Amino acid sequence: MLHTLYLITSEDTDPRRNLALEETLLRQVQPGQCILYLWQNQRTVVIGRNQHPTNECRVQALEADGGHLVRRLSGGGAVYHDLGNLNFTFLTHLADYDVEKQTQTILEAVRALGIPAEKNGRNDLTAAGGKFSGHAYYRSGDQCYHHGTLMLDVDLTPLERYLSVHPLKLQAKGVQSVRSRVVNLKDFRPDLTIPQLRQALAEAFGRVYGLPVQPLTQEGLDQGQLAQSLARFSDPAWIYGDSRPLDVSREDAFSWGLLRLDYSQADGVITQAALWSDGLEADFLCQVPAALQGCPRQADALRQRLVDLPGADPVLIEDILTLLMKE
Repeated sequence: MLHTLYLITSEDTDPRRNLALEETLLRQVQPGQCILYLWQNQRTVVIGRNQHPTNECRVQALEADGGHLVRRLSGGGAVYHDLGNLNFTFLTHLADYDVEKQTQTILEAVRALGIPAEKNGRNDLTAAGGKFSGHAYYRSGDQCYHHGTLMLDVDLTPLERYLSVHPLKLQAKGVQSVRSRVVNLKDFRPDLTIPQLRQALAEAFGRVYGLPVQPLTQEGLDQGQLAQSLARFSDPAWIYGDSRPLDVSREDAFSWGLLRLDYSQADGVITQAALWSDGLEADFLCQVPAALQGCPRQADALRQRLVDLPGADPVLIEDILTLLMKE
């Protein structure tokens, strides 16, 4: 049973350090605890766990402006952060993991500021039809987090300069550009500040859970874990992955997200495979390429390989097979 709420705020704006702190908090959260972590990144594009970096981001333009490209642990799509955006992360053990309550905390905080916030679909919050918050989720064993953005006063001009959104995604969302979908909270309350939003979140956190909120500092955290996580999120191999071209490339949009599958084969057997996706089922999807290697390109054999993976999802499996069996 949940008995302790903690609030921690990062004063750093380096995305690699903030992601490292997020993972460290995840590794250290104890049963009965829920941590709310608030953080900001300066001029950053954050891509999902299984996304292709150069397909999602115009990296040269971003870096020329002094920005950073980073890859997070969770699935989902690419997002742009600047200091007009406040990020939140709820971290708990599985038994205490309640996405509905966590989402309600965000909604109550924003509504308390006089803004008509609503949940829209699986992982978006909107006001007057415009998206101001996108969410993603991650689980490692019994440790879970739910994180997202809160666009207060984000400079929207760089969205189209830095983000390269696939036409299939825009078509699936029924919009012409990523910029046309989003709004800032300041559009509804021009005097709103980041400290006011932080305070509203802290108050809503305690109110929704019915518990006092205690401060948490970095001093008591595992510094070895923090250094290990920082090394991972700073590593170009983690950020860029292996994007060498293979012989065949197939892609399509499904109800759960975009999927691109690349593979090479010899004598009807898949010899190499790569997968890129903005799907939220990050852990399952990242296991797929290794499972496909050495498997005959036959639906039954491929299905058996995928069914045996931890976290296997029947809908995703059939969509993956649809792409793999296309001629």
